[in-house]
Amino acid sequence: MQLMPVSLAYFLEVARTGAVSEAAQNLRVAPSAISRQIAKLESGVGVPLFIRHPRGMTLTDAGSRLLAHARRSEAESSALLTELRTGSGAEEARNVTVACSEGFARRLVPRAMAAFRHDHPDVTFQLDRVPHQEATRRVAEGIADIAVTYAMGPQHDVRVECSAQVPMAAIVPPRHPLAGRERVGLAELCAHPLALPPAGTTHRDLFDIGVQMEGLTARPALVCDALTPKYEFVRSGGGIALVGDLGTLGDPHPDPGAEGVVYVPLDHPVFRHREAQVQTMLGRRLSWAATQFSGLLVSLLCPAEPMPMS
Repeated sequence: MQLMPVSLAYFLEVARTGAVSEAAQNLRVAPSAISRQIAKLESGVGVPLFIRHPRGMTLTDAGSRLLAHARRSEAESSALLTELRTGSGAEEARNVTVACSEGFARRLVPRAMAAFRHDHPDVTFQLDRVPHQEATRRVAEGIADIAVTYAMGPQHDVRVECSAQVPMAAIVPPRHPLAGRERVGLAELCAHPLALPPAGTTHRDLFDIGVQMEGLTARPALVCDALTPKYEFVRSGGGIALVGDLGTLGDPHPDPGAEGVVYVPLDHPVFRHREAQVQTMLGRRLSWAATQFSGLLVSLLCPAEPMPMS
């Protein structure tokens, strides 16, 4: 059942797909019906919502603002329907979906979930491990309640509950020559085989900028977008890997003997441009459980930030 006006629902699907034909296929209606509703909506608001291209449609500035409203309306409609069907919405209020990038999914977020369930055992979590941009997208579109992810620069599509700089660290085997160092520079790292993420990830892009700034040359021994293979590569003596140093954000490092690696802080100002963020949907009223869990995450990543009141 759809509580939003038909024109807004059609607009939302065209914005998602970028094409009237694909939106029509998803909604199982005629493309002409969608075109009429979009034209009616544009006439009503008095400005174009889409830029028409030969192979698709993109949002105008006005369309982007309406999209944010439509996403909030969709999320609120879904929550209201659940409340009406269950009588109270209590079951839905106990389910919390969190999207997070891999570094946070290794320890920090699951540990926070376990701690939360000690006090609220009726809460059920869904944890989706996704790339950092996808975590933000899922919150912006109401697919996830909360995102815990990395970001660079201002975020306009989501509400940033807190943000904190995340230093970088090199992970090395316990007996590695760098294992006893208090910190290490890029030039020293480039003298060793490196395991790096692919281009397009936040810390690889910043690493490449730092290397270029210092006139260095880095030839990765391993390029991999997952953390587990990089940790194994380091433990097996293949080289050094770079990771976010979440030990500064409430996720203390395990004993080197337990994990088989040592964390050595990386000293370079370029990495200050990356932040860890807790994100929620702009304007969306979260359930009690999601609100409280968001507050717990904020207290871990940004201890100076106040937690929301119950």
